[in-house]
Amino acid sequence: MRPPIHLEHLGGLDAFTCARTLSHLPDLLFLDSARHHPGLGRSSFVAADPFGRFVVQDGRALWNGDPLPQPPLSALRSLLDRYRQSRVDRLPPFQGGAAGYLAYDFRHTLERLTPAPVDVSCPEAVLPFYDVVVSFDHRSGDAWLISTGWPEQDPDRRQKRAAARARYFRRLLGHAPRPLRDCDLVSPWTSNFSASGYGEAVTAVIDSILAGDIFQANIAQRFTARVSNEFDALAFYDRLRHVNPATFGAFLAFGETTIASSSPERFVKVDRGDVETRPIKGTAARSSEQRRDQNLAEVLLRSEKDRAENLMIVDLLRNDLSRVCKPHTVLTPVLCGLESYAAVHHLVSVVEGQLDSGFTATDVMAACFPGGSITGAPKIRAMEIITQIERCARQVYCGSIGYFGFDGTTDTNIAIRTVMLKDRSAVFHAGGGITALSEPRAEYEETLTKAQRIFAAFEA
Repeated sequence: MRPPIHLEHLGGLDAFTCARTLSHLPDLLFLDSARHHPGLGRSSFVAADPFGRFVVQDGRALWNGDPLPQPPLSALRSLLDRYRQSRVDRLPPFQGGAAGYLAYDFRHTLERLTPAPVDVSCPEAVLPFYDVVVSFDHRSGDAWLISTGWPEQDPDRRQKRAAARARYFRRLLGHAPRPLRDCDLVSPWTSNFSASGYGEAVTAVIDSILAGDIFQANIAQRFTARVSNEFDALAFYDRLRHVNPATFGAFLAFGETTIASSSPERFVKVDRGDVETRPIKGTAARSSEQRRDQNLAEVLLRSEKDRAENLMIVDLLRNDLSRVCKPHTVLTPVLCGLESYAAVHHLVSVVEGQLDSGFTATDVMAACFPGGSITGAPKIRAMEIITQIERCARQVYCGSIGYFGFDGTTDTNIAIRTVMLKDRSAVFHAGGGITALSEPRAEYEETLTKAQRIFAAFEA
């Protein structure tokens, strides 16, 4: 195992400018920490033109279109092992690997569950394999071009490929970024729930809780609108990252499907045996008036309902991580901490552990997917109730976007605040966790609060 073969310092190149410049290449990926943070939002990554494509369709793993005999996560692990490499410590952590999304319905590869009706199809997973990555350290302001030389296995040919690919990308980055076009809607938004219908859904979940069926379930409404033939998805994402900057944002242009995400929530991170998940449960709208905004945050911190919601999911995730972590290493260093974003305050907890021997990031994903913060507890029964009530597929929403590095490092988000653009439609969901203390009208208003910045990005 050797580190990436070819490295070039690119000075202070801007991450979004880089994405614009490379946007004509296939499978553009932009993992974007638009909200800079010394820990959570320190790095961004741009990649395109992968050497291979891992896709899960109808439960079957495919590599460059050919079926693989193993279950999806086992197949992914085998492919990652084929291109195993060590890491350059001074650079941001993603230095080549598989990156893209696992849709919410990737869950069907892990559990026997009732499928939801599908009207807009998408694969359960798309993870292109990138040999070249442009990485950005927002703390230092530096950008790096990393070229690994994969899929060549012979060391000499790999070194030559790495150098040639670096020259190719460096030449492309010397061009002017493409201009951005219009990104307007041509229809109003519609939802699969009315206000009263969502209230009835909340009441149905409360009835299930009181009957002892579940403790909590996350219920979302889906918003849909039409876009013009000339709709520029990257221009829309530029708006979104400005009106709702997020630590775990992403833009994926994967053929006929484009995904724009401004997620604030980390799903799982695996780094040299350290595992971390950061569930968000508990939300309050922000105010432009400073004193009122502070009061809203304090009310959220004292909220019995929101803290109970968070604690239930922390217990679920502690159990999930215990399946792959060393005994007695699963800890909760932060419980119901306050994090504030452009439109909302959130309660965020941190659960961490030490990966047990023999396990990798794909095992962590198998143990935890989909995230408990967007399903409920117990997870499997909550997912069944979600399907019964929502009556539509979530697609990428509440799945996960991120990377699986060739060095074993992984970082992924929960795909909330996430728009899917396909077939001239824009689709996104907004939901919340329902507990026995939920009030139907307040829960409905919370979904609108979470959706507000996405609406604003389309209207900017």
